[in-house]
Amino acid sequence: MKELVIISGKGGTGKTSLCASFAILSGRCVVADCDVDAADLHLVLSPKVQRHESFTGGRRARIKAGHCIACGKCEELCRFDAIFFDGPGNGRVDRTFRVDPPACEGCGVCAWFCAEKAIECAPVISGEWFVSEARCGPMVHARLGIAESNSGKLVSLLRQQARQLAEQKGIELILVDGSPGIGCPVIASLTGAGLVLVVTEPTPSGEHDLKRVVELVRHFGIALAVCVNKWDVNPGMSERIEAYCRSESIPVAGRIRYDRAFTHAQVQGRTVVEAAEDGVAEDIRSLWRAVAPGGWLSW
Repeated sequence: MKELVIISGKGGTGKTSLCASFAILSGRCVVADCDVDAADLHLVLSPKVQRHESFTGGRRARIKAGHCIACGKCEELCRFDAIFFDGPGNGRVDRTFRVDPPACEGCGVCAWFCAEKAIECAPVISGEWFVSEARCGPMVHARLGIAESNSGKLVSLLRQQARQLAEQKGIELILVDGSPGIGCPVIASLTGAGLVLVVTEPTPSGEHDLKRVVELVRHFGIALAVCVNKWDVNPGMSERIEAYCRSESIPVAGRIRYDRAFTHAQVQGRTVVEAAEDGVAEDIRSLWRAVAPGGWLSW
């Protein structure tokens, strides 16, 4: 079983569109949309949900107003400024304390030190995940709630489900649309992968973030390659990025030109390789021939 993870140092580089095209070109694979903070791969692959589950990502404190004596110990100990003295009265005190849910990190310190046992720290549902069938094969994806954390834990769950599906259905390739950046969701997206394809763009921020994500991938000892998207927007910067890759012995798997065909295909709910034969579609086919299992980037 092979697992190809597509990531980027920053958002908006085109990795999701590329992943969708790869899924179609593969013929049949398991797709995992691990960009859970901004999941949109389903907009192109149109999966039909077959199963959905709630995701419990952490814990959250709640003050039981009827038990609170407004001593203020919880507010004093909270390092996240998540507790406020504006809760309802309860007959004993005019005001009680209240937890602001988005600010609470669920550490449980307030509950531990509350002498009145007026605080409970309980598991909270922070999103949901799905097993679906797309036109390229099985797909696992998720929807994380607004301002919810623990996206790294959700990414790990999705990758685990993708591997189980691949084993059950005898599918040899898993494609992962990873999270952008270098944080916890990215680490959860790429650890254990066979090959990581980093998609960058020819801008100063694209170059800067590429170097950060390359350092991260190398930390885990995973094979990587680079693709420059919209290379013709700034040929000089594209050359500079590719020169950096050569100096670091990083394979440049391909270049993708800027083409409005991407937008036209997305409006139709299709990948660009389904909507066009030449131009940018041929660039992506060439890139796929490089990174696909058995391609010239052996992994």
